[in-house]
Amino acid sequence: MKIRNRNEGGEKIEVQMAPMIDVVFQLLIFFMLTLKIIEPEGNFDINMPLGAPETSSVTEPDLPPFKVRMEADPATGALSQLLFNGQPMGNDSTAFQRLNLEIFKSVNALKAAGPDALEKQEVEIDPDFGLHYKNIIEAISACSGKMVDGKMVRYISRIKFAPIREEN
Repeated sequence: MKIRNRNEGGEKIEVQMAPMIDVVFQLLIFFMLTLKIIEPEGNFDINMPLGAPETSSVTEPDLPPFKVRMEADPATGALSQLLFNGQPMGNDSTAFQRLNLEIFKSVNALKAAGPDALEKQEVEIDPDFGLHYKNIIEAISACSGKMVDGKMVRYISRIKFAPIREEN
């Protein structure tokens, strides 16, 4: 459609908005009427029967997790003390190597108990609130294993964190 300039006086040609609004409302009604509301699949209100108790009367005791406590200097956030099951490992650059050695000794003692005990063993890391993250990463690395000849020797794969200690 070609609009000719018949308007000699320079008046503006106005676009009619009412037909546009009518078309938009018709499209809106069309899409609302053609929308198919799908119900969720399945019935999720199912009451499952209780399982029968196990026949074995002997239950295996849960292994207490290895505790790694990391205390921070409140002023700087640097590591002030590293503890493994209450034993001090120090706060120098070799503290995490000593932690790795203690984890290795404990893992070897668990291997004598059986492979299931090693799979269930956990390490619980308990850092202070203001401790630098690099120390936490080093503790995770020391607990999880060691690199030997370019290959990772995994000690423990289950590592968890203690609840957060609030800043004093």
